[in-house]
Amino acid sequence: MANEKYDKTADLAGPGVSTYEKLEQVLPADYKPILDPKETQIAISEIKKYIEENMCKELNLIRVECPLILEKASGMNDYLDRDGSRTPIDFQCGLGLEKKIEAQVVQAATKWKRWALKQYKMDIGEGLLTDMRAVRKDYFLDHDHSSYVDQWDWERVITMGDRNLDFLKEVVRKLWKVLKGAENLAHEMFPKLDNCKYESLPEELTFLHAEEILDMFPDLPRKTRETEILKKYPAVFIIGIGWTLEDGYPHEMRAADYDDWVTPTINKNNKLMHGLNGDILVWNPVTGRRHELTSMGIRVTKETLQKQLSITDQLHFLELPYHKMILNDQIPLSVGGGIGQSRTYMRLLHKAHLGECSVTVWPKQLKEICSKRNIFVLE
Repeated sequence: MANEKYDKTADLAGPGVSTYEKLEQVLPADYKPILDPKETQIAISEIKKYIEENMCKELNLIRVECPLILEKASGMNDYLDRDGSRTPIDFQCGLGLEKKIEAQVVQAATKWKRWALKQYKMDIGEGLLTDMRAVRKDYFLDHDHSSYVDQWDWERVITMGDRNLDFLKEVVRKLWKVLKGAENLAHEMFPKLDNCKYESLPEELTFLHAEEILDMFPDLPRKTRETEILKKYPAVFIIGIGWTLEDGYPHEMRAADYDDWVTPTINKNNKLMHGLNGDILVWNPVTGRRHELTSMGIRVTKETLQKQLSITDQLHFLELPYHKMILNDQIPLSVGGGIGQSRTYMRLLHKAHLGECSVTVWPKQLKEICSKRNIFVLE
């Protein structure tokens, strides 16, 4: 049984209560969407344009095309975690070939983007932005997780001297400026979003290490710790996702071959903390819970890649083409991340469910719960 310290559904599960029954208790009973479905789509179109244009401006990015499928042997697909619980969709393609291509549906473009920096000959300080689509078949489907994933995946070339927390925080603040600007745009378009009972995003983020949050709430599961800290600070960047914390568990089991979570970065009260990555989470006033917008980080070097793969018992990955490129210094050092598109629309437009912003498949049980809660799920 998964330990509830990092169980993916620990904040919904309860003794003797099914996860969907618990979710029914969590979703708001008095929900009234501020924008109707038509207005929502109009707002999404303008927010999308604003975020893409301003991310490119703030981080010096250009928009490029992103793959939906990858060759399995490339090692470029994202396995999301490191416990083997979230596997990609495998399939063969190539009618008429003597040996068909072994392919996978993308789960995220995290690793492909770093190689793409070389493909597009990006210089230091330059980068790329993609309108990424993916399928994650092993997600538990609730109000803010779906098997269909839409993200703004981005990546930027850096120097060895940029590999520090100050640089990472500077990048995070630029992204936050864009997200806050998108909210302001939405409120200008539809003033009723501003004149409602739900509070807006704060002007600034609070930066906290995962170890500091554990110190504050040592007896709570990971997602519950996040909810509690967001009651105090409604927008936080949690540093150090992946390193094993003092309680013996990582804040979350981040994969070992893209973000650098092994590098020591903070020494506070004689406690050494690790990680050059993190997540932006905000308080969702509609659901009264945590709401993750983006994961990002400074990427591994050949040294930290080997350390992290050793810790996770995955050194066999070093035989894959992508990992060999890192070992042989064939792709640049970089920083990058992914911002959930529907997640962002959901928060900015005060929605209770992802399905109000994007179209995908949902279980019948969940759709019935939403119908009772006045939540209109697109089909």
